[in-house]
Amino acid sequence: MKLPLWGSALSATLLVQVVSSFAGAAIPLLGPLLTLRWGLAPESIGYVSSVVSVGICWFLACGNPMLDHHGPVRALQIGLAFIAAGLLLLSLPFAAIGLAGALLVGLGLAPNTPAGSQILMRTAPAGHRTLVFSIKQAGVPLGGAIAGFAIAPMVSGFGFVGALWAVVATVLVSGLAVQPFRRSLDAEKGTQNRAWARMFLSPSSLARSARVLSSHASLPMLTALGVSFSITQASITAFTATYMITQHGKTLAQAGHLVATLLVASTLARIFFGWLADRMGSGLHLLCLLALAAGSAIALLVGMGGTNPWVTYSCMALVGATSMGWNGVHMAELARVSPPALIGDVASGASLFGFVGSICGPLIFAVTANRTGSFDWPYLLVAGQLAVSGAFALWSLRRHTQA
Repeated sequence: MKLPLWGSALSATLLVQVVSSFAGAAIPLLGPLLTLRWGLAPESIGYVSSVVSVGICWFLACGNPMLDHHGPVRALQIGLAFIAAGLLLLSLPFAAIGLAGALLVGLGLAPNTPAGSQILMRTAPAGHRTLVFSIKQAGVPLGGAIAGFAIAPMVSGFGFVGALWAVVATVLVSGLAVQPFRRSLDAEKGTQNRAWARMFLSPSSLARSARVLSSHASLPMLTALGVSFSITQASITAFTATYMITQHGKTLAQAGHLVATLLVASTLARIFFGWLADRMGSGLHLLCLLALAAGSAIALLVGMGGTNPWVTYSCMALVGATSMGWNGVHMAELARVSPPALIGDVASGASLFGFVGSICGPLIFAVTANRTGSFDWPYLLVAGQLAVSGAFALWSLRRHTQA
């Protein structure tokens, strides 16, 4: 039975999202082994995560001409090739080369946001658009959850390098698997732009990404909330495995299961919150409430996360659902308020600022952990900034409504 166009679109974007997220999540899960191999302190994995975010920001700032030239599905395939190349460099025992690999991984992860938004906004049924976006975005934690369960057994069976090569093989196979979708989903790609490679290196593209965010009154607030959530999500993703191993004495496999719990909860939450936002008619209020709930959940994890296994798993589920369940609602809300011709540009611009937060969050987290000798204070710091951001946005919305 032939899938409807929106079903093909969701299948292709979800597959790439799951596989690329699986590959990206392997890096922090392998953090203790990776930093040991490089002769660095465990918290140095935060610098690797920040370099990945630099690569993402680079593409989001300058990659839209490439997206217009090649079409969204081809852009996703190019991204998967970048991820595979980056992981191969990370498998080498040299920190400098590994950081170059992390940059390539970031460049490969980034096309998922603008390409996916462009494909789904064009094909998704209007009455279920947020749900469709959220199902696609659920691929982010789903891929991470698969990594949480799979990476430790892969390391045991194949060794560190063999595990990374197995991930590379998975990435390359998925790039081939979406090739049949190109004819239907790349049919409406933008005008051929043969200068896309030069523009990919142009600082002027960054200014354009910022300008498009003034095209609707809600976009600055949505972008600011996205930055705050991104700071939190990047920090949680980068440090949770290392936190559980170094501060709570968990094994790599136990830490992987805890991270998987975090991400499974996020996967289910993204789908539920997408359905809820469609029923509410707007996702902005929901995002504000999620920010407040996430700040409380992270504080609970710090205060009670090491008491007993059931409490730890429960706290992980709460943190995953609240601090990482926001992205599909956010992407759909950005697409909803954007001018139709600027959907890809707005998604890239807002995500660019979000990933600036993803760079700064792990860096500040790593520095704070190093200065305090504990992971507790940086966790509380990221929780506090998210709760304050949500409270301010909610206050601004109510003030605007009353006016």
